[in-house]
Amino acid sequence: MLVRLVAFASCLLVAPVVTSARPVVVELFTSQGCSSCPPADAYLSELSRERPEVLPLAFHVTYWNSLGWQDPYSLEAATQRQAEYSARFRESAYTPEMVIDGQRRLVGSNRRAAEAAIKQAQEADEAGVDVRGVRHGGTLSVTVGPGTGRGQVLVVGYDTGHVTRVGRGENAGHALTESNIVRSIRSVGEWTGAPLKLEPASPAGEQAAILIQSPDGAIIGAARVANEGP
Repeated sequence: MLVRLVAFASCLLVAPVVTSARPVVVELFTSQGCSSCPPADAYLSELSRERPEVLPLAFHVTYWNSLGWQDPYSLEAATQRQAEYSARFRESAYTPEMVIDGQRRLVGSNRRAAEAAIKQAQEADEAGVDVRGVRHGGTLSVTVGPGTGRGQVLVVGYDTGHVTRVGRGENAGHALTESNIVRSIRSVGEWTGAPLKLEPASPAGEQAAILIQSPDGAIIGAARVANEGP
């Protein structure tokens, strides 16, 4: 941690300067086949454009695909991830659903509730586990700092944004603009409190992020991956 020294006539005070905290992870479970989802998608897009202190990720689920429109970005891994959260929360899955830092769930279009949950996560977090990632062509260089606890190291690949014209289903005729669309998620290792270095393959997707998720589902570390060319 950086410190700033301030001298007084009779004493020397040391005041901490807090470095930027890790981003709050906002996961949106959505589908292009769901007519209630576009307002939540729009909110997530705003977060991606305007809120660097937040890491928004759109997980497109598969269970709407049989209801009129095949979402081109739907992933079975997204459906499974939401199912795991539903089991932890002991509540049914739905769209649009937001999960904040793996600990709070709410209706994704409820901006007031989402902002309150994001603020609560920011106030509760004490910097978390230090995580850094750099992409070198087809490989990521991931470093995780020391700390207490344990968790899975997850690599998430996502596209910055797409516009899709929907031909069928509840959103037929609409052009949907969506951001931070998850294209892949996988576990690449386990962090057990000691410093850790990993070099997994780059994930599918234009951008990448690293998450550290504890056994109870809480996100205890997160970082966007920097791109450093081929």
